[in-house]
Amino acid sequence: MKVCGTVFKYGDNIDTDVIIPARYLNSSDPKELAKHCMEDAIHSSVKFADNVKEGDIIVAEKNFGCGSSREHAPIAIKASGISCVIAKTFARIFYRNSINIGLPILECDEAAEDIDMGDKVEVDFDTGVIKNLTKNKTYKAEPFPEFMQEMFSAGGLVEQTKSKLGIK
Repeated sequence: MKVCGTVFKYGDNIDTDVIIPARYLNSSDPKELAKHCMEDAIHSSVKFADNVKEGDIIVAEKNFGCGSSREHAPIAIKASGISCVIAKTFARIFYRNSINIGLPILECDEAAEDIDMGDKVEVDFDTGVIKNLTKNKTYKAEPFPEFMQEMFSAGGLVEQTKSKLGIK
């Protein structure tokens, strides 16, 4: 499976309160959460929710998703249309929550350092190859094992389980 999109770039230690501020946690509706995704991120004059398009990609530095263990953060990112998050490292609970809800995430130091805001990037989950189409550069992340690719295709762990059990 491949995805391609424009990059939103963030630095180190983007915590779950930046991804989805606590003042919006009175809703669990993914579309409502998406409206406020990255609302408190300090990033030039670009407002994430007004500019993100289906398939776009977040690239960040170290410790993306640190903070609380809320699933709202990866849900907000996925519901906003982001197809993948690439970072040097992820907070472990965010990593697991992302997999559970079907948000593909990749760790790749070189890509996280070299890719800039606005770059056009293509990711091949089968091979782990990340192509920066803007800079004509290629990076290599660890590809997802088959069982994880199936989970992402199904929409996350719950959807995959429902499918396997024949539940609609």
